[in-house]
Amino acid sequence: MQTQESPIAQNILAAQFRHRPPAMVLGCLALLALLAGCGQGRSAAVAAPNPAAAALPATVLQVEPQRVPIAVETIGQVEGSKEVEVRARVAGILLKRAYKEGDVVGAGATLFKIDPAPFEIALAQAKAQLAQEQARNDQARREAARLQRLAAEKAISQRESDDAGSNLKLSDATLQVAQAKVKEAQLNLSYTTVTAPVSGVSGRALRSEGSLVSAGADSLLTTVNQVDPIWVRFSLSESDLDKLPQRRLVSSAPVAVHLTLPDGTRYPGKGRLNFAATQIDPRLGTQQLRAVFDNAKLQLLPGQFVRVRLIAGQRDNVFLVPQTAVMQAEKGQFVFVLDQDSKAAMRPVRTGDWVGRDWIILDGLAAGDRVIVDNLLKLRPGVTVSPLAPAQGEPAKPGPAPAK
Repeated sequence: MQTQESPIAQNILAAQFRHRPPAMVLGCLALLALLAGCGQGRSAAVAAPNPAAAALPATVLQVEPQRVPIAVETIGQVEGSKEVEVRARVAGILLKRAYKEGDVVGAGATLFKIDPAPFEIALAQAKAQLAQEQARNDQARREAARLQRLAAEKAISQRESDDAGSNLKLSDATLQVAQAKVKEAQLNLSYTTVTAPVSGVSGRALRSEGSLVSAGADSLLTTVNQVDPIWVRFSLSESDLDKLPQRRLVSSAPVAVHLTLPDGTRYPGKGRLNFAATQIDPRLGTQQLRAVFDNAKLQLLPGQFVRVRLIAGQRDNVFLVPQTAVMQAEKGQFVFVLDQDSKAAMRPVRTGDWVGRDWIILDGLAAGDRVIVDNLLKLRPGVTVSPLAPAQGEPAKPGPAPAK
């Protein structure tokens, strides 16, 4: 507040200044002017307060009902849709490995070659035995036909004709055995060429060239994993299963399955469920599931771990707010909303899952509510807020009043 001096005091000061040097007089006048200016500035600041200084700036998001996917996530492991053990079916010396370990092989491709010489000899013997039996059969057939004519002419007894017919039947049976032995020898000879039963990725060769392989339990040579299509095996807990609209996932409406690779990239293909266990594992409390994916580019390999995301329908009339806007109190979760007077108010909410960086709000918000999403540590109920737009940082236009 500026003070007024009396005329007597002014005259005394004037008399004192007349007896002082001019330089000292000028310095005193400048000091008085500076003090007077400071007093006027303080008076102006007190007299004209800034109403906006009391408002807390904060970003405000006006929410509207949205549709979000019903999804659950878990970890899965990739496995071949067919994992076949390639075994030797005949015993012999392993002459050659005809594939490169780890290469993709087609069904029927040659993998190993077993020494065929003993089996070629066995086939030749079987064919010779067949030729002998064929000759005996021809002779028995002619003999039976001749004796049957003589019996009809009463030239011989009926018994002789019947015996000739029985000998022919025995010869027919012996001929069939010889024919079967030839087929067996041919089959054993074909087994000396070990081929891939399915298309897939070949495994490590377990026996080297020159080894004696057998046709018993120790006959495993390698494995072939079919990787196109490929399977992903995973499990869901009971709490995750309760989030889905249906429990019988395979037989109900189609469930889309998406994968995230170990490097964080999204697998381009979409899978489908092809197996769901009929019971919950009592030890782990989970249900085993399996999905099938196309894998033409071989991006997925058996044994690989991936993140699995199941999408089973859509959930309507929910709200999305940033995770930073949802706070935790003793009574549960809440958000700060802006009322009609631009004052902050606490609003209890019920949250669902996350969608990206947002919480799904299932209950507690209404269309048009203005949710405060930052500067929350300084915020208290009843504090006046200066709203800012979510992205641009400019003051946001006041939204409609919260629904009652």
